[in-house]
Amino acid sequence: MCQVLGVDRSCYYHYRRQMDTRPPDPEHEEMLEWVQRVDDASDHTYGSRRMKRALNCLGYPVSRNKARNLMREAGVQVRHRKKFKVTTNSNHKQPVYDNLLQRQFDVPQPDQVYAADVTYVWTQEGWLYLAVVIDLCLRKVVGWSMSPRMKSQLVCDALKMAAWQRRPKAGLIHHSDRGSQYASKAFRKLLRINGFQGSMSRKGDCWDNAVVESFFGSLKQERVQWRNYQTRYEAQQDILQYISSWYNPYRLHSTLNYVSPNDYEKRLLETKHAA
Repeated sequence: MCQVLGVDRSCYYHYRRQMDTRPPDPEHEEMLEWVQRVDDASDHTYGSRRMKRALNCLGYPVSRNKARNLMREAGVQVRHRKKFKVTTNSNHKQPVYDNLLQRQFDVPQPDQVYAADVTYVWTQEGWLYLAVVIDLCLRKVVGWSMSPRMKSQLVCDALKMAAWQRRPKAGLIHHSDRGSQYASKAFRKLLRINGFQGSMSRKGDCWDNAVVESFFGSLKQERVQWRNYQTRYEAQQDILQYISSWYNPYRLHSTLNYVSPNDYEKRLLETKHAA
């Protein structure tokens, strides 16, 4: 190899010995330690793009390529993702709402448009169903509910939680798919009582509710697929921890310029108060 490169063999090995005996770089060692910490905190889900952003926030102005090299040196690897299929029962005779959202996912202010959906998680006791409500401005999960049965009460409880916590004004748009739970009398009554406008995706078009689908993908790819839940309670606690202790307060969101939903909301409030 040295002959092909035109480098004398003795010079090459002298260079290698110098590299092996050079004093350690404290900042480099600190970055490696932080890479491992961030990897552990993210449950091994951060790639080089988010790792770069995390290191930048910690005061290390590294490039994405530098972050990738640090991850490699620290032995950090991102877990491979699996594909999941989401199903919706839209074969019902309940009335449906028009699609008011029309894929306009960029909303300027919080508590103007919520998007909602239901997914399922397998446990050794059977299926656990999860309903979430996401604020499209903040990309924040503002309401959720879990149950062993996929009934209208499940989605009603998720919206009730969001309404109780956020106190949104009348006129808010609530978008969902055409699932029977969202078309039920109980849910339509809940929208009417709060003065919310119902909105529904076109039949069979998951892209009309892409933000919630993306959240479910993150939840399953980053957390659920790596677990073997023995009980529904165990799954509930783990999902609750993911939402309230990781996703909302810490997970860097690409749509929010790589800040967490909570931090993004804080910045909006600071900007509003400064105006």
